[in-house]
Amino acid sequence: MTILERLKTVRERVRTASGWRRAAVLLLAGMISVLAFAPFLAWPVLFLTFPVLYWSLSSQQGVHAAGWGDVVRAFQDGWWFGFGFFFAGLFWIGEAFLVEAEVFGWLLPFAVTLLPAGLALFFAVAAVLSRKFWRPGVSGLLVAAVIFASAEWLRGHILTGFPWNVLGYALTATDAQMQSAGLIGIYGLSLWAVLIFSAPLVLASEAADSDTVLSAFGPGLALAGIPIVLSAIYGWMTLSKPEVDGRAAPRVRIVQPSIPQREKWMPDKQGEIFRLHLDLTRRNAAGDEDGMDGLALVVWPEAAMPFRPLEHPEALTAIADLLPDGGPVLLSGGLRVERDGSGPNPSKAFNSLLAIDPDGRPVAVYDKIHLVPFGEYLPMQSILEAVGLQQLTRLRGGFAAGPIPRPIIHLPGLPPISGLICYEAIFPAAVVQDQERPGLIVNVTNDGWFGNTTGPRQHLFQARVRAVEEGVPVIRAANNGISAMIDANGRVTGMLGLNVRGVIDAEIPAAAAPPPYARWGDTLFVLNAVLFLLAAAWLHRNQP
Repeated sequence: MTILERLKTVRERVRTASGWRRAAVLLLAGMISVLAFAPFLAWPVLFLTFPVLYWSLSSQQGVHAAGWGDVVRAFQDGWWFGFGFFFAGLFWIGEAFLVEAEVFGWLLPFAVTLLPAGLALFFAVAAVLSRKFWRPGVSGLLVAAVIFASAEWLRGHILTGFPWNVLGYALTATDAQMQSAGLIGIYGLSLWAVLIFSAPLVLASEAADSDTVLSAFGPGLALAGIPIVLSAIYGWMTLSKPEVDGRAAPRVRIVQPSIPQREKWMPDKQGEIFRLHLDLTRRNAAGDEDGMDGLALVVWPEAAMPFRPLEHPEALTAIADLLPDGGPVLLSGGLRVERDGSGPNPSKAFNSLLAIDPDGRPVAVYDKIHLVPFGEYLPMQSILEAVGLQQLTRLRGGFAAGPIPRPIIHLPGLPPISGLICYEAIFPAAVVQDQERPGLIVNVTNDGWFGNTTGPRQHLFQARVRAVEEGVPVIRAANNGISAMIDANGRVTGMLGLNVRGVIDAEIPAAAAPPPYARWGDTLFVLNAVLFLLAAAWLHRNQP
């Protein structure tokens, strides 16, 4: 049996499988697909898994010639693939429910299954539409690429959105590949990912009269290989450009205290944790006290102080004593409360980023605008609290969202700063919301909730892609997770790994010229999708 005959046999087995075997094949294909993403970055596996999903949806007649049974089967096929993909990619969420297992442990099975089950609905609907418009050849692949990439865009926006491990990340595995995110963004790359990874095996399996393996695989390999090579060349050229920056680069100290999450909010640990932040800040990366000479900025992680610092003058005094006169400003995650004394909720709590100057005065505040459902607030908060449920932060009433658009923070001697708190860094085209362009992104987070799993590593990787999309360096400070200094091309120039306590001393890289995605955002995704559909229509009209 030749390789083409074997390939067509595999395709027919996928297409004709039924029952639990069909579900198992698609579930496994979805789970294996996660290897293409951080921290594994084994993106070639998608050349094997994407065709399995596409073959399950293909039909010589198309679904319009079939009945509702085919629609249901397509829905199930997409759902099983999606469930496998999201279950394997998001299992680490369960770690958060083990921090206080005696309170939240019973929710773990629901968290690690219900979220993937819900996210899989996007793949399920995309599968139904792809089956509806299925046709052989490149035109069918182009249409499927538009449908699945559009489903990914919707996943990033509906019900506050959760664009974690969007398919386009599979095309950003290397520093050179990552530069393409600055051209068309992660959703635009998702279009190309579906096409590139499906084309070689799908088109070869549809080659009816090919005499050689080369003639069967040639078109698909060209369709996949040419964009990958062009992306690599563009990335290499971008990274090869010399940096032209005559300024003296400001220096930053990034503090990672690596506090176990279970201890973070214990009342008897508050003083100890605060003193730890102070002590780490006094010392350089070698552990020596250096007076913070030459520093323009110190960054502490999300909710660094386990109390509301603006209500504790002694804490602000300690920070003033820490920071030398004329020295760096402290940017720290912190909780704060606003009270107006009226209405059913007389006070509002915010997860904030606070700028505190060497005199201990708060000089700027950013309140988080994109809150984590079930982590920082409950949908239908009052109703669910009335029946005894609470979010993981256990804050009665939940957090309030800050004002939109996200404000730019201005500090002496530093470029304009856009603050991002925790998973706000995963939302493309939402990093910059004001007309003013930042020269620096500061992302404070606490990935200590998720243990030594793939989650914190995926989180860091997505922050790197935001740097490329915007052409702006990123400072990432994590309580425990992965703290890093990331340049405007997404390269990590300094890093502290998981469970490491210490600091990073680094120069703040210059911002790059705004890449196309920073200028036009997801308009470029829409433009690419339109071009895909026009090409599909032309090919369908002109195919024999």
